[in-house]
Amino acid sequence: MTAALKQVPLYVLALVLLVFTGYPFLYMVATSFKTQEQFFMDPFSLIGSIQFSNYALAFEKGLAGYFFNSITVTVIAVGFTVLISALASYPLSRMKFRLNKTLFLLFVSGMMLPIHSTLIPIFILTKNMGLIDSVPALFGPYVAFSLPISIFILTQFTSELPREVEEAAEIDGCSHRHIFWNIILPMLTPALATIVIYNFIHIWTEFIFALVLLSSPENMTLPLGMQKFYGELTINVPALMAALTLASLPILLVYFLAQEKIVTGLTGGAVK
Repeated sequence: MTAALKQVPLYVLALVLLVFTGYPFLYMVATSFKTQEQFFMDPFSLIGSIQFSNYALAFEKGLAGYFFNSITVTVIAVGFTVLISALASYPLSRMKFRLNKTLFLLFVSGMMLPIHSTLIPIFILTKNMGLIDSVPALFGPYVAFSLPISIFILTQFTSELPREVEEAAEIDGCSHRHIFWNIILPMLTPALATIVIYNFIHIWTEFIFALVLLSSPENMTLPLGMQKFYGELTINVPALMAALTLASLPILLVYFLAQEKIVTGLTGGAVK
C-alpha cells in the first residue's frame, strides 16, 4: 500500500502533463470541424457538429502540393542521411587509422554550427548551381545538417556492438563490405530508427531554409505553405486548424509507429 501511495504524485504529474500537452492538440482537431459561426459563438467548446468543409478548403488552397513537396524532400533527405551516416559510422567505430578521432570530432563539431550563419553562403552556392527556387535546393542543406547528430548516434551505437560476430565473419573470409551490409547494418536497427524519426521530424518542420531558397508557391514545402495559409485564412480559424491538423498527422503517425525504437536507440546508442 505504501509503495502504491508513493506512485500517486507521479500519476498526478503525468495527468497534468497530459492535459497541458494533449488539450491543445484536441482543441485544434475539434476546432477544425467547426464552422466559422460555431467557432465565434463558442470558441472554447470541444463538442459540436462535424463539418469537413474546412479540410476541403485547405486542399483547395494548395495543401496537397505542399504535402507532396514536403514528402519528397523529407524522404530523399532522410534516405541519404541514413545511408551516408551508416557508411561513415562503420569505419569510424570499427577501424583504427590515424585520422579516426579527428574525423569523428570534425563530424560532431557540425552540431555546434549555427544554421543562420550558413544561410547567405548556401543561398549564393545554390544560386550559382542553378537550383534556387526548386525542391532539390533543399536536399543539400537538409542532409548536411542532419549528418552530425546521425553519425554521432550511429558511431556510438556501432562501437558497442560485440566484435565476436565480426571476427567470426572475418575468419570465414567475409570482406568489410559483406560484414557491414549483412551483419552490422541489421544490428543497427534501433539506432537507425532513432535517426530516421529524429531527422523526419526536423526536416518535416524545417522553415528557415525553405523560406530563403524557395519563393514559388508550387515549390513550397508544408511549413512555408502554412505561413501562406496563415496570411490567407487569418480570420477563418477553423480552416487554419484543419490545415494544421493535416500537417501534424505524418509526424504523429511516424512517431507512434517507432516510439519504442526511439527510446532504445537514444539510450543504447547515444550513451557510451
